[in-house]
Amino acid sequence: MRRLYRSLAIGVLSSCFAALPALAQDNAKPTWVIDDLVPLARAEGSLTVYSATNEQEALPLWKMFQDVTGVKINYIRGAEGALLSRITTETRAGQPSWDILQSSAVGHLPLHLLRTYDIPLASTLYPEARDPQKRWYGVYAAYNAPQYNTKLVAKSDLPTSYDDFLTKPQWAGRVVIDGGDREWLMGLLAFYGDERGRKLVQDLIRTLNPVVLDGHLAIARAVSAGEYPIALSNYTMLTSNMQVSGAPTDFVPLEPVSMFVSQVGISAQAPHPNAALLAANFLVSREAQQFTASTGRLPTRDDVEPAPRDALTRLRSRKIIPIQMTGETARAAQKLFDEFFKKR
Repeated sequence: MRRLYRSLAIGVLSSCFAALPALAQDNAKPTWVIDDLVPLARAEGSLTVYSATNEQEALPLWKMFQDVTGVKINYIRGAEGALLSRITTETRAGQPSWDILQSSAVGHLPLHLLRTYDIPLASTLYPEARDPQKRWYGVYAAYNAPQYNTKLVAKSDLPTSYDDFLTKPQWAGRVVIDGGDREWLMGLLAFYGDERGRKLVQDLIRTLNPVVLDGHLAIARAVSAGEYPIALSNYTMLTSNMQVSGAPTDFVPLEPVSMFVSQVGISAQAPHPNAALLAANFLVSREAQQFTASTGRLPTRDDVEPAPRDALTRLRSRKIIPIQMTGETARAAQKLFDEFFKKR
């Protein structure tokens, strides 16, 4: 029933897709098409995608791929931890069913579960969006910066640095942060150094008594709705998405800006290896990234305009700290975050 639902959902969303900008609907061959792979992928018949991206964004995107290749998409969406657990369970049972994983947690998988691969469009990506071992490529970039409600916080009251938050005791108990913001924490420690960075975090907690919530989207909505005047950190793409929809919110880029990429990796035992390789090339293409940029996600290539247009210019006015973790370093970073924010 799940597969039937997702297949039907792709069909239902075709009408929505028709109203979207014509990114790859003209007669020109899409830039991501690899001529030799298309018939091989079509012969495989289907592609199983594991992803953390919500269906509202993902299904119209994958319809672009399906319309060109004729490959049926079996889309499985879940939280990153749940997807990694599912992959682990399948591997132990000797029944891997996924072809590609699109998530910021691709790098957390054991190396032997990921195929090493080259794709023609890899050279168009930022260096930070290319794994030196060629086991993943960046699909979009996530940047961390404080989000605020423009009706509750005047621009003149915005902090100019993380140290400046310490002069805002009136916000105590009214500042929010996600319980999984380990990339933000690691960026602070890398920028300030371990000793000074730890002291800054401790001082922020002591001064602001931040509320810890689960879910960056939930925080974006809560700040937009005025439940909290400001978030110590959030994904700027979610802030921009709320802003584009008319919500009174914006982000303020403070140094450092932690950044990580959502990646696409291919299973070393992919049931549909040719479709998987073609799909990976598709996800990093200009056409696909133009689509994802229209939802507020920031591209990993220079020839795609972000939304809003000045988003990357504002973020790049500050020091960017790229964060890439393995499963082991991610667990250690999360443990440290929990020690700071949850065990008080």
